[in-house]
Amino acid sequence: EKEYVLPKQFLRSGTSIGANVAEANGAISTADFSSKVSIAYKESLETKFWLRLFEATDYIGAEEFQDMFEKADELSRIMYSILKKTRMNK
Repeated sequence: EKEYVLPKQFLRSGTSIGANVAEANGAISTADFSSKVSIAYKESLETKFWLRLFEATDYIGAEEFQDMFEKADELSRIMYSILKKTRMNK
């Protein structure tokens, strides 16, 4: 049972990214949009944390880590860019 705690946290943070982006797409205001994208951005940072931990503890291999981390990092950069542009236009 203990071995499933970390993967569950990873799954929650990873799926939360998509859920919050979906909510941002249906936002009723710019502030609502920005808030949802901000949450998605923070969840992407958490997801990267879990990936680093998995690699450091040999829970996943280096190749698997690299592939998933690059994708999570790209999502983080996209969301940060969206947040920056959204908040600059206020």
